[in-house]
Amino acid sequence: MAFVRVACRAMATRFEMALYGDDPVRLRAAGEEALAEIQRLEAQLSFYRPSSEISRINQRAAEGPVRVEPGLFRLLLTARRLHADTGGAFDVTVAPLMRCWGFVNDTGRRPEPDALAAARARTGMHLVRLDEAAFTVAFARPGVQIDLGGIGKGYALDEAAHLLREAGISRALLHGGTSTVVALGTPPDAPYWTIAIARPGVQTAEPEGDDLLAQVHLADAALSVSAVWGKAFEVDGTVYGHVLDPRRGRPVEGAVLAAVVCPSATEADARSTALLVEGRAGLDRLARHTPPLQGLVVDRAAGDRGGTLHRVGAPSQEGRGGPVITLHPSAAP
Repeated sequence: MAFVRVACRAMATRFEMALYGDDPVRLRAAGEEALAEIQRLEAQLSFYRPSSEISRINQRAAEGPVRVEPGLFRLLLTARRLHADTGGAFDVTVAPLMRCWGFVNDTGRRPEPDALAAARARTGMHLVRLDEAAFTVAFARPGVQIDLGGIGKGYALDEAAHLLREAGISRALLHGGTSTVVALGTPPDAPYWTIAIARPGVQTAEPEGDDLLAQVHLADAALSVSAVWGKAFEVDGTVYGHVLDPRRGRPVEGAVLAAVVCPSATEADARSTALLVEGRAGLDRLARHTPPLQGLVVDRAAGDRGGTLHRVGAPSQEGRGGPVITLHPSAAP
């Protein structure tokens, strides 16, 4: 069986695909088309590109309804549903809070109470009006902004996987930044893809023993890992990280790492961010999901060796399919 690997830079990270099939020329052509779609989506979804469709929405939606491309509109509907499903722990309108805390193009600062209150007043999906008949987006007040950084990478991987399936590729592993991964089918010689999740702070390519937090078996499923490392600052002995709880308007305090397995990477990406915000309490929400979802949380108080692994209806960790990729989570947006 032929094997082809393709990769590109997009969304401030590296996307990579491992493709298996009978025809290496067809595999490479399909992989290149999928990478081109990821780069197209970056141009559409980027919060930081003035020419992106998201920037156009942020600039104009407070003045009146803005018509958007149907695919993006469906993604916004998904973001609204996930906001409701996670009790507001996942929120694509968190940008005003990020700016208030100084985490947009900066290393952070503790805001004044009045500034924080003003930012919180511009945050929340209830301020985003989606007209499903007209495919338009409108904001309820000036200052609201949409940032799809917590869901865009997963969405791009799902769209890339869709193109691969249309091209007849049934065995592939795709990842973005080694923090979100999509498994198509199974490897040629194993019943599932095995994904290793390293413990917080471990950068070993193939972690073993105490360096290994978990191994997850995937077949036609997605896994995303979120963590708090990244931008941070310290004031009076307290460290404030750049992952914010949109419900409280403050940096996350409980968890340092969260991972979720879902049928789609879009949902896994968003739900791992939400689980990082909720901490261990979010595992109950995953268990109540229909069907139940698999999740993992490492608590700050428990240290690097702590954490809770919740598995409902998940593949066994035993058997063949040794680690194909190790996930070292990037910081959640």
